[in-house]
Amino acid sequence: MVAFWAALLLLGNLLPSRFGITLTPSAAVVHNVRRRTIPWSDIQAVQLRSTLGIKSIVLHEANGRSTELRAPTTGFLSWDRHFEKKLHTIETWWQTHRGPDWTPIPPPPAWWNTPQPPDRNPLAPPR
Repeated sequence: MVAFWAALLLLGNLLPSRFGITLTPSAAVVHNVRRRTIPWSDIQAVQLRSTLGIKSIVLHEANGRSTELRAPTTGFLSWDRHFEKKLHTIETWWQTHRGPDWTPIPPPPAWWNTPQPPDRNPLAPPR
């Protein structure tokens, strides 16, 4: 039982360092289970998502794909005092480097008058 808890503690300390995002002038390099490079011009929105008290950051792409960052996150058991600063940094990089061709996506329709299919990204452009 001690070995199990020791292994869990070791994994808990090593794995979060493998997740996150690297900001470059041309793209956001997302380090999740696998690494993805998303050009700033393809990102249509940077959004804060809160689920069961755990806050994370989601990048919404022009093609409708959403990428939730595994780090930075903050929640009850792993509170990050600098989460808001990190969110602001990612938003600032996106706004600075997204380019002149970027156009905002209109907000999704109100839930009470136009239903949205559950598999559709509300920030994706119309088809």
